[in-house]
Amino acid sequence: MPPTIGLDIGTSGVKLLQLVRTGGALRVEHLASESLPEGAYAEHSINNIDEVADAIRRAQKRSGSKAKHCVMAVSGAAVITRLINLPNDLSEDEIEGQIEVEVGQYVPYPRDEVSLDFEILGPAAHNADLTEVLLAASKTENIETRQAVAEAAGLTASIIDVEALAIVNAFDRLRSVDGVPDSAVTAVFDIGDVRSSLNVLRAGRSLYYRDHPFGGRELVEETMRRYGLDAEQAQFWKRGEEPPAGFEDEVLEPYRQSVLQQVGRALQFYSSSREYSRIDTLYLAGGGATAQGLVESLASELGLNAELADPLKGIKLAPRINAASVDAMRPSLVTVTGLALRGVE
Repeated sequence: MPPTIGLDIGTSGVKLLQLVRTGGALRVEHLASESLPEGAYAEHSINNIDEVADAIRRAQKRSGSKAKHCVMAVSGAAVITRLINLPNDLSEDEIEGQIEVEVGQYVPYPRDEVSLDFEILGPAAHNADLTEVLLAASKTENIETRQAVAEAAGLTASIIDVEALAIVNAFDRLRSVDGVPDSAVTAVFDIGDVRSSLNVLRAGRSLYYRDHPFGGRELVEETMRRYGLDAEQAQFWKRGEEPPAGFEDEVLEPYRQSVLQQVGRALQFYSSSREYSRIDTLYLAGGGATAQGLVESLASELGLNAELADPLKGIKLAPRINAASVDAMRPSLVTVTGLALRGVE
């Protein structure tokens, strides 16, 4: 595969990551992030191709990457995933044909408006005569918009992935690094700018995924309002800077309580689902996860083994990469790491 970058496009900005494999080990070769104007990306959709493409170009220039290929993702309500069971004696072509026949059961859009893909996962857990197949579908306009953004930025979108599966990819590698058994159930609560997601994983598969309308912007906006700061100044806690007087009690603690409520609510939804299995470890990810004391509060209040996500654990950094800046970003790099890993497969 030619040099390929992972591109994670979110409400607040674009993250770019390029991994290389040297001597069997992975290394971060290029990494950068750029902010997006308000509304350029919202509700899982790219609303302004030029603004997003410009942010990608800036990020690539800042990173120093010369790659011409990228891996992107569709997310949330923009993509539908379904696990289906089919007879295990079908060939891949026959599976594709069967999915085409039955697609109306799984996708609430006309077939000519939808792009489909599938992955054969292996024998079904409770019936050896069946094969488990993961179906992913998105409206074709979502795919074409991402391809158009890549082209406008001077890139080719070699792969359009699914965000939830990119998270699986990142944590499957992490599971291998940590020697975690296949049977372990891992949950990732990813706090984005305006939305969060709970993704429950086991043995390289997503058991459960759900979006929640809550994000780290709440902490930023309250800090701006209370202290008269702009958005960049208000994120001093991400940079490890000294907070203003009263910040801990008046702003940070209410935010921690909000996160606890959101995680608790997300876990309640999960516990009532048919996919429920006891969670061994809950990872907190995303830009809103780095608030001081958040992981500790989560572990204490919910009685869970909780950790701050580090998708780059065990991956070396190229000499040009500023280690301190990477450390500040690590929890927010889960999706882009999963995408960048596709570029070194």
